[in-house]
Amino acid sequence: MDFNVMLEPIRATLTQVGVFLPKLAVAVVVLIVGWLLARLARFTVNRGLRAINFNVLTERAGIDGFLKQGGIQSDTTDIFAVLVYWLVVFVALVIACNGLGLTYITDLLGQVVLFVPKVIVALVILAFGAYFAAFVGSTVTTYCKNVGLKDGELLGRIAQYAIIAFVVLIALDQMSVGGDIVRHSFLILLGGVVLGLALAFGIGGQKAASELLQRWWPRGRD
Repeated sequence: MDFNVMLEPIRATLTQVGVFLPKLAVAVVVLIVGWLLARLARFTVNRGLRAINFNVLTERAGIDGFLKQGGIQSDTTDIFAVLVYWLVVFVALVIACNGLGLTYITDLLGQVVLFVPKVIVALVILAFGAYFAAFVGSTVTTYCKNVGLKDGELLGRIAQYAIIAFVVLIALDQMSVGGDIVRHSFLILLGGVVLGLALAFGIGGQKAASELLQRWWPRGRD
C-alpha cells in the first residue's frame, strides 16, 4: 500500500488551509480596522454637521418633523452619520472579501458602496431643496399679504409644494430610482392635476373662479 498516495489529499488540504488562514487573518484585521474607522467617521460627521448647524437647516426645512411623524426618533444629521458609518463598513467588507477571493460577494457589496453616496447626495438635495421651498413659500405668503392679495397662505403652500415635488424628482433621479419611469409618471401626474383644475374651473367652477379672481384682483384696482 502506497501511503504517499493516501496522504496526498491530506497534504493538498493542509496546503490550501495554510494559504487560506493568512488571508482570513488579514480579512479579520481589515474588518476590525474598518469598524473602528466607521465609528470614528460617524462621530466626526455627526459632530461636524451639528457644528455648522446643519441640523437647524433640516429642522427649519421640516424634514426632522416629517421623520418624527413617521416614528423615527433620529434626525437627518444622525441619518447622515449612520450612512457614512455603513459606507465605511461596506468598503471594509469589499476589501476583506476581495482578499479572500469572494468575487461574487465583492461585486454585490461594490454595488452597495456605489449606491450609498448617491443616497447621501440625494438627502443633501432634499435638505437644501426643502429649506429653499419653505423660504419661497413664506416669501410668497408675506408678499401677498403686503400687497393686499387674499389667500396668500394658499399660494405660498402651492409654491412650496411645487418646489418640493421638483426637488424630490431630482433626488430620485440622483439615486437612479426608476429613471425615465419616475420622470414620466411625475409629468403625467402634473399634467393630470393641471387638466383637472382647468376642467373644474372651466366647466363646473366658473362662478367660483370668478369670485376667486375678484378676491385676488378686485375691480378698479390699479
